[in-house]
Order: sequence, then structure tokens, then C-alpha cells
Amino acid sequence: MSVTNDRVKEQAKEQAKRQSIIDACRQMNSLGINQGTSGNISRRQDDGMLITPTSTPYDTMTPEQIVFMELDSGLQAGPGQRPSSEWRFHRDILKARPEVNAVVHAHPPFATMLAIMGREIPPVHYMIACAGGDTIRCAPYATFGTEELSRHAVAALQDRSACLLAHHGMIVVGASLAKALWLAVEVETLARQYHGCLQIGTPPQLSKAEIENVRARMAGYGIGDAS
Repeated sequence: MSVTNDRVKEQAKEQAKRQSIIDACRQMNSLGINQGTSGNISRRQDDGMLITPTSTPYDTMTPEQIVFMELDSGLQAGPGQRPSSEWRFHRDILKARPEVNAVVHAHPPFATMLAIMGREIPPVHYMIACAGGDTIRCAPYATFGTEELSRHAVAALQDRSACLLAHHGMIVVGASLAKALWLAVEVETLARQYHGCLQIGTPPQLSKAEIENVRARMAGYGIGDAS
């Protein structure tokens, strides 16, 4: 009986994770940081990941359509819906970063504009420290869904929690899905602020030392890792 109860509890936890991914997808669009089904989200699940299916409207997506994939092989566990075309960088980020439990990919307007121009976001505002460093890097362009794009993304995220993808969009990672989604909004806000500054001139930047000072003072800031 105990084994059965434990299994039921685990199934309920996984179902809740699946629903949380759907809720976060819908929230991305309502927040204006994504459009249509262009974004995708994954969460770590045991030795694999749960990831959004390809070409499925968020409004009609169901928990059963969320795809489980193994991290080691990249194989889909069982028949059913195909995973997002960007599953490779989701898998590779989760493999490379054991502290990361959620990956959010979106096409926010201002972050994407900077990505199209191949611009990283420099330290024009102290909130950039939330992404783990004094810049938000822009990874080189590669075709969506490719191994090359995945390599670029993993490299751009080294020691960071966010990056841009040239001619593409944004990736944000977090210890929890709530934290990753919160950071995605912060990064798009930084992108909008930087874009606005560029309309006036070349904005002054904070020093690397000051950003490190801010990072130290920000311990525990924002959404908690367990949220």
C-alpha cells in the first residue's frame, strides 16, 4: 500500500509540473514577452526533462501533451506528441548546469531587436546583476533547433542566467520555473531600457566592480529558488 501511495504522489507531482509549464507559457504571452507558440519551456524531471510540444497553441495545451525526454539520450519516452524543435539546447543546458531546473525561451520584442543587431546588453542598470554578471551576452547565430545553436547557447550562458540568441530571441534559466520567468521579464525590461538609451546616445555603464558589489548585496533578491 505504501509503494502505491508513493507512486500516486509522484504522479501527482509530475502532473503539477506539466500544468505549471502550460501556465507559464500562457503567462509569457500575457506578459508580452512572447507571441503565439514561438517560445518553449522545460523543467527538470528526475533523469530527464519535461518540455513543451511543438506547434501546439498554449490555450489548448494539456498536461498529457507535455513531452518527457531523457537527458542522456535525448530520446522521447514513449509515443505521442513531438517535443519543441529547440529541445537540444534545453537538454544541453540542463545537462551542463545541474543547479538549473527550468529553461525559458521566448521572443520578447526588445530583447529580440538587440539580438537581431547582435548586441549584448551592457551594465547600463544595476539589475543586470540578476542575470549573474555584468553583461547579458548575445550568442552567435545558428539555425533554430540545431546542435550548433545549442553549443552557442551553452557557451553564452556560462556563469550567467540569461543570454540573447542572434537573430532569434532570449534564453533564461533558473533554479525554479517561477524564478526563470521572473528573470525573463527583468531581462526584457533591461533590453527596453537599453534600446531607449540608444535612441538618445551612448549610455554610460556601471563598472564590473560595482556590478559585483550589487550581486553580493542581492543575495536572495527576487523570486525564491524553490518557488
